[in-house]
Amino acid sequence: MQISTTHNAQPVTDARLAEILANPGFGQYFTDHMFTVEWTPAEGWHDARITPYGPLTLDPATAVLHYAQETFEGMKAYRHEDGSIWSFRPEENAARMARSSKRLAFPVLDEADFVQAVDELVAVDQRWVPDSTGEKSLYVRPFMIATEKFLGVRPSQHVTFMVIASPAGAYFKGGVKPVTLWLTEEYTRAGRGGMGAAKTGGNYASSLVAQQEASAHGCDQVVFLDAQEGKYVEELGGMNMYFVFDDGHIVTPATGTILEGITRSSIIELAGKLGHQVEERRFSIDEWREGVTSGRITEIFACGTAAVVTPVGSLKWEGGEVPAPVGTELTMKVRQALVDIQYGRAEDAFGWMHRIV
Repeated sequence: MQISTTHNAQPVTDARLAEILANPGFGQYFTDHMFTVEWTPAEGWHDARITPYGPLTLDPATAVLHYAQETFEGMKAYRHEDGSIWSFRPEENAARMARSSKRLAFPVLDEADFVQAVDELVAVDQRWVPDSTGEKSLYVRPFMIATEKFLGVRPSQHVTFMVIASPAGAYFKGGVKPVTLWLTEEYTRAGRGGMGAAKTGGNYASSLVAQQEASAHGCDQVVFLDAQEGKYVEELGGMNMYFVFDDGHIVTPATGTILEGITRSSIIELAGKLGHQVEERRFSIDEWREGVTSGRITEIFACGTAAVVTPVGSLKWEGGEVPAPVGTELTMKVRQALVDIQYGRAEDAFGWMHRIV
């Protein structure tokens, strides 16, 4: 792409930026610029530009506001000790967005253009990438929305792809702690033939009421079962799951109706290198209950871009509870190995890291 750049005439001051980066939280502050490119059937992708960050002007009849035709990605940029800036497997985010785009009847943005858009925005706003202290990073959010002004149920004839970025602190303040899970027996996240494998906002919106249910019962996250039989574990509201058995092998629920997480696939490769066989298969809630009770399941963990890897504690449901598994040793070993690669503290034997600056 040919990308034009208009620099922000009033960027955040160095002093204010230092305050933000000292305690960025998550998704609260945004960098000085944003990337935009548009698509129409006649022109294809065109007018790629980096401009000062600011509000969008949308007509009330804009299609995305009525029919939720949109996709997004979540990824991070990491500053290494030598000051260089890297992203983690950006081509996988590009490929997943292409799959999501096809499911949402969007045009597909080429992988190279996706990566270029992210790289150039991060390069322009590189001062916003924190140092690695406390696992800080720059969270990058590419997204695609239907921007045609039209009230009709069909694929939008005007599409806008954007990238914004936000500095992020450590997901766990005060150290990694096991999350307590609530098993929802009323709500499901996605069904066969649905949008479960696409990264689209509707999947997250559908999880919110179940998350409220979990919070009301004192739990951190919600576990969803399959929509067809209501017995197989799928994923959490925004994280994939792994079950470690006493013989060292690991099981993770098979995809199809769940999101194919990039952290998820990376852990499968990493665990294999550490000598652990990983099975992708259907995994029932009964196997969870019985496995922990018998001691066959020794660890459970979840993963996602924001939290990386987190141990799972107890599982609760109306009228019952399964206690936390006995250990977290492999969980924390996998987590540390992955984080060390991302921040340049360990050799990247997989070729996962992509240098931006």
